[in-house]
Order: sequence, then C-alpha cells, then structure tokens
Amino acid sequence: VINREGVHLGLVHDLLATGPQTVLVLQHEVDGKPAERMIPFVAAFIDQVDLPARRITVDWQPDY
Repeated sequence: VINREGVHLGLVHDLLATGPQTVLVLQHEVDGKPAERMIPFVAAFIDQVDLPARRITVDWQPDY
C-alpha cells in the first residue's frame, strides 16, 4: 500500500470487518520493530486498487 506521494505504508496483512466498513490492516516497521497501521477501506481514502500490480493507492499519511 502506497499513498498519493508514493510513500510505502505497509503490506496488507488482514481485512477487518467492523460492521459498517472494512478496514485494511497493514504491517510495517517503526524503528526496526513490527507495527500495524489501519486504514478504512472506503472510497474517501482508497484511490486505486491495482490487483495485477499488487498495489493499493490511498489518501493517507504515515503519521495518521
């Protein structure tokens, strides 16, 4: 998963069904330690899903 600026935010680890929406659960590292980042899988944040390229582009910043 990358953002609009091309910053790598992590790899999709899971999809979490929360009722009203699904949430992408991403794995990434912070200071060399594993961490998770969650992004709502809704049109407001998801710009493009490119399955052949295995890439999701989102409107999300690393510090959210």
